[in-house]
Amino acid sequence: MIGGRKAWIAWPAGLLCAGVVAGLAWLAAPGIPAAVQFAGDLLRSATAAEQAASAPATARPIESIGTAITDDCRSLYPDKLWVQLSWQPHVVLDQSQDPPATAATGVRDALTPDVLMTCAWRDRDGGTVVTTLAKVDAAAAAVARPGFASQGFHCTDAGGGIRCARTSGRTTEENVVRDGMWLSTTEQAWHPSGYTDELVRRLWP
Repeated sequence: MIGGRKAWIAWPAGLLCAGVVAGLAWLAAPGIPAAVQFAGDLLRSATAAEQAASAPATARPIESIGTAITDDCRSLYPDKLWVQLSWQPHVVLDQSQDPPATAATGVRDALTPDVLMTCAWRDRDGGTVVTTLAKVDAAAAAVARPGFASQGFHCTDAGGGIRCARTSGRTTEENVVRDGMWLSTTEQAWHPSGYTDELVRRLWP
């Protein structure tokens, strides 16, 4: 009942409001299935577009590596490292099949790498991180070690292979050669924390 008014006024008013609401619902009913279908189609198309954008166009598994690595840069990086690199403002990633950007060009020529991918990052300040993953001969570590050492790299054993590193000014280079694979990274004025360690754990878990 409406406060301060008589029942004979309140009841007709209530019935009128209920009738208006029922009429509006009746008018809207034919459009509800179409609205539901439209919303569903919109969500499905958005999901499909997101999946298409995130899927590598020409990804192919790399059978010689015992983990889910394809020839796409995204697959090479653990999620934590990928976020660390890609969520910085104005960072650009360029993927190619360029040869390793090593200063030890003699080692590169001797190993004749079959490049699977080269991932070149550049930050807003001009710093770069370039990583190449390539296939090499199974005995490449024995050939690479003296070559890197002659160029001033410090080499250590790494899981049946070698890991060689050198820093010159603002440039750091690390190379891991093992199990018929060569992981080469050159950092210039940008040194993401734990970068090579994360990639090694990803490739050789």
